[in-house]
Amino acid sequence: MTAFTVALVLVVAAAGLLRWRRPAWYWLAFGVTLAALRVLVRYRSVMDACGLTVPPARWRLALARATNRPIPEPRPPRIRRLRPTRTGLVLRLKLRPGQDAFDIAAASDRLRHSFSMYGVTSREVRSAVVEVRMTGYDVLKRVQMPAETETRPMRVPVALREDGAVHYRDYRAIPHALTLGATESGKSVYQRNLVAGLAPMDVALVGIDCKQGVELFPLARRFSALADSPDTAAELLDALVARMADVYRLIRTQQRITVDVPDAEIAADIWDLPDDLRPTPVVVLVDEVAELALYATKDEEKRRDRIITALVRLAQLGRAAGIYLEICGQRFGSELGKGITMLRAQLTGRTAHRLNDETSANMAFGDIAPDAVLAAVQIPADVRGLAIAGDSSGGWHRIRAPHTSLRQAVNLCNRYADRTPDLPELAPFRPAVTGPTAALAPSVKASPATA
Repeated sequence: MTAFTVALVLVVAAAGLLRWRRPAWYWLAFGVTLAALRVLVRYRSVMDACGLTVPPARWRLALARATNRPIPEPRPPRIRRLRPTRTGLVLRLKLRPGQDAFDIAAASDRLRHSFSMYGVTSREVRSAVVEVRMTGYDVLKRVQMPAETETRPMRVPVALREDGAVHYRDYRAIPHALTLGATESGKSVYQRNLVAGLAPMDVALVGIDCKQGVELFPLARRFSALADSPDTAAELLDALVARMADVYRLIRTQQRITVDVPDAEIAADIWDLPDDLRPTPVVVLVDEVAELALYATKDEEKRRDRIITALVRLAQLGRAAGIYLEICGQRFGSELGKGITMLRAQLTGRTAHRLNDETSANMAFGDIAPDAVLAAVQIPADVRGLAIAGDSSGGWHRIRAPHTSLRQAVNLCNRYADRTPDLPELAPFRPAVTGPTAALAPSVKASPATA
């Protein structure tokens, strides 16, 4: 008996230590079994308490009265599948007649408390079938991406969602996106993860970094073109607009609209072209969009209008030509001038890290998910990398990208430097990669020594 007691104490101590230091290990070792039992045992009573049951069918009531049996109890949604995951449980429910998927979503917070889970989210898989994802611990506190993710062209895993699923940046589904974040909010880390995910793919990276290139130029070996000033950015964007026109001419000549060609083979964008004719897709990363929109003189105003016009054209017409925009900034508001709201309307994907003002949050989510605005301004300052991600469908969720240092991103870009395509129209903007040079430090006059 003493040995059993000692073993039990050791197991409990190990479980407590794992729950404190390694919550993922604790969940896989102990938590998933306890949580599954808790859900199955409490399921009927919890659903009844949360108002997620329906009265029994009339024929059941009539049969009970005719046979003098007890009245049947209200029926909760039927459990079709209970699947454990590395971060929680996935519960697939079949709704009863009269129930709606909104009822499950509205009761998600009550379900979280009743089942003693960290978080509960739901989504409608199809008519009358709802998937409830439960997380057993805070997966965003220490982000650990799964070892295997779904990979396909132009789809990059960049962050982890609060429900334990992987957040992908899919350029085929969402061509253009806006990413906002104040200083020290984690926006640069999100951008590094994006570049690191695109580096192994057959894609051309184009960067515009008006902070003298301090963010993107260390990754220059994987970029086909880079601009570090508004003047160079204007010329680079004009070259991209010209490339877009050339790609459309190519698609027009290769559409194969003839009587003997099935409609499914008619080309309407670069992905319908044969592999040997398909132009290389281009991802344009703008590090600080406000620097492109600000001006102080008449000449700078003309340059600004030229830049914004080119960005709007690329956002409106670039998808079919394989040109995708990734607009980043600390501040994004209508005070940046004409054309900004028109550009915003074309940016389907929205990601907002911690913001210093509600106006930027409204520009990010006000037109697609008003309830995400409050979530964006409530991100704490001490949690870097936490963000709200949404799209034009109105859905949104919290995400957090794994920490990737600049050195890690540089090493990855150097490893895949041979995959950098050489685009003739962007050749004047190809960054010159040189060896290490001595850094220029500002001169400081030495102060006389004191006795």
